[in-house]
Amino acid sequence: MWKPNQPGTPAPAPTPEPSRPAPPPSSLAFEAPSRVPAAPATGEQATIGKGLVIKGEITGSESLYIDGKVDGSINLPGNRVTVGRNGQVAASITAREIVVLGKVRGNITASDRVDIRAEGALTGDVAAARISIEDGAFFKGGIDIRKPDAKQNAAAPAAAPEPAKAVAV
Repeated sequence: MWKPNQPGTPAPAPTPEPSRPAPPPSSLAFEAPSRVPAAPATGEQATIGKGLVIKGEITGSESLYIDGKVDGSINLPGNRVTVGRNGQVAASITAREIVVLGKVRGNITASDRVDIRAEGALTGDVAAARISIEDGAFFKGGIDIRKPDAKQNAAAPAAAPEPAKAVAV
């Protein structure tokens, strides 16, 4: 093993660390974070385990992994909802991204995408910008593909084009 102070080896030259300006004292205790993440990191995910049964409304601001039973509604806009292999959901789900590995009974709305994996089953209508259904998955319901900026277009309807005029020759 190498040791830095062995006889016959030159000592490394000390390198000064770059100086960093100290923050003003008033900002130490009361300054809000300057950066708010748009989507949670992979570690920020709540889990409903196999032994849990939840009846009611679930809302929040982080992603959710469901391996238990949920009956009610799930509203996590801007986040991901994953129904695990053991998950059984009888609820309407609204989220940015929804992944179905277990069983879902209810309508789902995703602002980005819906993935129904091979072992997943979904009975209900889907409204999303993108949808993926793997071979072997079960799906019964309707699909409404929405453009990602559908909210903006719905708020300001486009003007109708002028009818074409016939020209006599």
